[in-house]
Amino acid sequence: MALDLLHYLRIQAHANRLANHRLHTAMAPLTRDELHAPRTSFFPSLIETLNHILMVDVYYLAALHGEADMVKQADEVPQHDTLPPLAAAQAVADHRLITFCEALDAAGLDAEVRMQRRDHVQRDRAGHVLAHLLNHQVHHRGQVHAMLAGTRIAPPQIDEFMLPSEGHLREPDMAALGWREVAVYGPLLPPSRG
Repeated sequence: MALDLLHYLRIQAHANRLANHRLHTAMAPLTRDELHAPRTSFFPSLIETLNHILMVDVYYLAALHGEADMVKQADEVPQHDTLPPLAAAQAVADHRLITFCEALDAAGLDAEVRMQRRDHVQRDRAGHVLAHLLNHQVHHRGQVHAMLAGTRIAPPQIDEFMLPSEGHLREPDMAALGWREVAVYGPLLPPSRG
């Protein structure tokens, strides 16, 4: 089975959800003060970085769905003060991304996405917008991961969600989300014979 771009994007969308689930679960014991404490990164706190990830996800998901009010949706994303409501809202966005990728076909990758910016309309192909969105998530989630090193919470492993052969490392996360390995990754390669 050749891994095509659609299958890859679907795995990436699931990996995004898995990484957010694991990261938010690890961060759950942090207090409000710890979430808001000044830290060195692009955004000055854990909660500001997480809010930024969510806001950008809402914007690009609205654009991918062709919703005319994408800027308004992004502007109206609440700036969450604590982790539980933010994690719940992020889960909704993550599932919306998965659903979009699951419904996508090859022609859909080339479909034009019109993104309303403050002073112009930006046009790109859906495949490029998805690649950008996924990269944006990884970029800022990595910053959260690095900032966690300055807290009492050990940064969790969040980069083992792409390889089908590492299923044993994500069993609890897959079970918590109600997913089956074969549904996300497809069949495993046969064992090597030496």
